[in-house]
Amino acid sequence: MTQYRFDGFVLDEARRELLGHDGAVALEPRAFDTLVLLIENRNRVVSKDELIGEVWGGRIVSDAALASQIKAVRRAVGDDGKAQRVIKTVHGHGFRFVAALEVEVPQQPATAAPKAPETAAPVAPPPPRRPSIAVLPFQVIGDPDDHTALADAFAHDLIVELSRLRYIFVIARASSFQLRDADPQSGDVSRRLGARYGVSGSLERMGSRVSVVWQLWDTADGRVVWAERWQAPLDRVHELRADTTAKIVAALSLRISANAAERARLTPPENLDAWERYHLGLHHLFRFNRAGIDQGWALFQEAIAQDPGFARAHAGLSLAQFMRGFLGYADNPEAQRDATRRSAERSLELDPLDPFAHFVFGRSMFLYGDLDGGKVWLDRAVELSPNYAKAIYSRGWFDAVSGNCAASLARVDEAMALSPLDPFSYAFIGTRALAHMGDGNYPEAILWAERAARAPGAHEMISLIAAACHALNDDLTASHRWIEIARTRNPALTQAQFYKSFPFRDEKMRQLISIGLARAGLP
Repeated sequence: MTQYRFDGFVLDEARRELLGHDGAVALEPRAFDTLVLLIENRNRVVSKDELIGEVWGGRIVSDAALASQIKAVRRAVGDDGKAQRVIKTVHGHGFRFVAALEVEVPQQPATAAPKAPETAAPVAPPPPRRPSIAVLPFQVIGDPDDHTALADAFAHDLIVELSRLRYIFVIARASSFQLRDADPQSGDVSRRLGARYGVSGSLERMGSRVSVVWQLWDTADGRVVWAERWQAPLDRVHELRADTTAKIVAALSLRISANAAERARLTPPENLDAWERYHLGLHHLFRFNRAGIDQGWALFQEAIAQDPGFARAHAGLSLAQFMRGFLGYADNPEAQRDATRRSAERSLELDPLDPFAHFVFGRSMFLYGDLDGGKVWLDRAVELSPNYAKAIYSRGWFDAVSGNCAASLARVDEAMALSPLDPFSYAFIGTRALAHMGDGNYPEAILWAERAARAPGAHEMISLIAAACHALNDDLTASHRWIEIARTRNPALTQAQFYKSFPFRDEKMRQLISIGLARAGLP
């Protein structure tokens, strides 16, 4: 771990010690974390919101509590609010570490303040520990007196809903709204707010209609990551407001993760941090093949080794383990099932409010055949993040396997509307086919099953659903063709293997599929 030397002190991250001329300096954990955060981001001002988000985990704390920690840090390093030799207060914005700094990675743990090295090797400051985002107030095109409040409401709704996502730090409205006219190319959002991403938009009235345009940009270079536009009649503007907020929040998770993975692929492996390994792991995992799952599994393990307290890395590992078990890649299915649950439990222990942790725990219950237990955890994931498309779809999947096809269709339709480009979209579509089949609507089931089976990453079990749908619709030629397609990927497929992946709780649903698969020629 890195050691930082400044003003006669050595901060040792590995041992969580601040060393002075006379040995260790007393510094309580939260003050220590405050000092580390300021040092790591010494090239910029760290806002009060970011300090609270990183050091207090986003909990509501008073200005007095924050001031108390800054005072404790200054006292520990022989600084004060008047001299500000080490930590400078930038009024209205936050704090910055300003002392001259030397950085080195020690060969062995230090027991006392070591001598200063002959030459200091400056290193670039690491990125924030988790992605941060600032939502700027939307601009009004036309007469600002008519719709400024409405434009601000769009941005405010986004801030509230994004705050439900545990993987990203959201700059508070009080800070981000100070940059009402910020230009993505100016660097203000990064420099003044410390945000990794920015969201901006505009609202325009066109006769009896209103148009909303928004964009997500990377503050490092001002590059637009994604942009979208919606329109609606003026009298339905509040419906548009709710709809666009839901879709933007769902899309941001995908776009930010994809952008992080793209950057990670261009970074030498030895320089990747835990967050970059996590996002790159998701990228590989969502290829939905054995090689991709194994690569994702390895990257999640590396992220955990770098940061054992990284809840999302444990959740990613659980999802990789689930895929191994669900797709039959595990040599020991029972051991894989238990490992899936243990990783999910660890993620929940580390961050009990993360919807992703609840999602993977609910999915782990599927491997045990405990659909009722899994539904509870998926419902909690949606309560924590109402626009979480994967959790909504998974709840619909559990409904389909339980024989509740109407509820399944409603949930899958909602997930597809929220995230039409989701990596799990083939599974969304396949679940819709399963629900239509359970309702006896075989033509519609065939349409969706074939779409799912032809989608990139779809596994052979989806081809079996297509085969069963055709057989139930009395088209044995088409059903046999889909069986052959499935067997080109797994020649030993049987109904027993299908039911291991789909543990149907509803006996009528199970009998219906058994009839279809038997007609299609699957033993």
